Amino acid sequence: MDAGSEQSTSIWMAESRPASPPPTGQLEADVCVVGAGIAGLTTAYLLGRAGRSVVVLDRGPVGGGQTERTTAHLTNAIDDRFLTIERLHGARGSRLAAASHTAAIDCIERIVRNERIDCGFERIDGYLLAGDEGARELLARELEAARRAGVRVARVDRAPMPGLDTGPCLRFPRQGQFHPLKYLGGLARSVEQDSGRVFGNATVEEIAGGQPARVRTAEGTTVSAGAVVVATNTPINDLVALHTKQAAYLTYVVGMAVARGTVARALFWDTLDPYHYVRLANDAGGEEILMVGGEDHKTGQRDDATVRYARLEAWARERFPDLGEVRYRWSGQIMETIDGLAFLGRNPLDADNVFVATGDSGQGMTHGTIAGMLISDLILGRPNPWSALYDPSRKTLRAAKEFLKEAANMAWQYADWLKPGEESSADAIAPGSGAVLRRGLTNVAVYRDPEGVPHEMSAVCPHLGCIVDWNSSEHTWDCPCHGSRFDQYGQVLNGPAIDSLKPLPQLTGGRV
Repeated sequence: MDAGSEQSTSIWMAESRPASPPPTGQLEADVCVVGAGIAGLTTAYLLGRAGRSVVVLDRGPVGGGQTERTTAHLTNAIDDRFLTIERLHGARGSRLAAASHTAAIDCIERIVRNERIDCGFERIDGYLLAGDEGARELLARELEAARRAGVRVARVDRAPMPGLDTGPCLRFPRQGQFHPLKYLGGLARSVEQDSGRVFGNATVEEIAGGQPARVRTAEGTTVSAGAVVVATNTPINDLVALHTKQAAYLTYVVGMAVARGTVARALFWDTLDPYHYVRLANDAGGEEILMVGGEDHKTGQRDDATVRYARLEAWARERFPDLGEVRYRWSGQIMETIDGLAFLGRNPLDADNVFVATGDSGQGMTHGTIAGMLISDLILGRPNPWSALYDPSRKTLRAAKEFLKEAANMAWQYADWLKPGEESSADAIAPGSGAVLRRGLTNVAVYRDPEGVPHEMSAVCPHLGCIVDWNSSEHTWDCPCHGSRFDQYGQVLNGPAIDSLKPLPQLTGGRV
């Protein structure tokens, strides 16, 4: 998603970033990477180190998508629990998953050291807390599952939270954290030092595998390459293949001022559903900020961000009593797969030289780094022990129940075609807000700007025809089926949709 397209601003976005130039003319490279987030730039960096020529394309600046909206936890403690990964992927799969996330943190640390990237990388402990009394048994079983996966973990009597007796919890040593945009800035510089080219303002409209593969932008540039890597958070080159096996969720974060030294430098997360996750960071002004995230829901299926921010703040103040004012509130989108692991590798039902990275499952920084390590190995013809585990074509039969649940939820969203409009007319929409109106058989998305001028467009998502919903917190139109998002004027912000919402004629003028 383009920087600045949403209303909220994360703690990282105050940092200045050099703008990448737009591409011009016809380009050639060994590999074209679409997406300048952590997955795309890690892939480009590792390929450049191996002597391959790389072109990176992004519609915005480096890290301008969901990477700038992460809290940047670096952990090998699987977000969906080792108990679940072991059940779905077996004991060997659980060990491979743990090893891959451990290797990802090591890879980030190695790159930071070798490239001398000043991004505040540090090793810290992580603590899994029982969300309630009933979770004590869950923690005991998770401890054994994590140990079977080969993870260093210990049960401790309490977490280092002086204001709260957390009770027994699990301690995972040698986790990590960093400033994601400073890290990506360093990666981009290293890519360019290896003769790679990183371009912004490049709206990719078409990706075609073959010899050579071709990537075409709306601005008229075509890149011919031996391989293409689609690292756009959710694939923009697939109509259906992967979108039925993952779901888009919005997650929320509040950042509160805290006196330096009063909160332990550690990662915290709990077993509640939705769960909470916590870490410290310094903002651009040097103030220490406690970030608390959670309260996730499916994209486009709720519009109550104010309530969710309030719940996060209340949860945090109960556990960290000396917190100051709220300095930041923001949301970000994550892709949850049906079996808890990302889809990384050759794109299903496509040419052998088209690769995809998606399904961050709440661990985008490590899954993105695994993507770079795995996909670069595949392109270079090197064996990788994780390739089958993360294969986008995999069929996890034990996840069939979750697949059917997600499919039913997605199908139910099409009922929006039959619902009445949210307002009777554009005049009933408050300035600076939006709503879906019904005009006969047509669903119309109407944004009324602060001056009161309505801007009308089709409410039909151009990906697979769901009806979008207005996100009053971020001023975006969000698709409840597969997570496509559009700005208030209907311009596409992130996929899987490539096209914007279709404009409709307006009676009162204004932008369409």
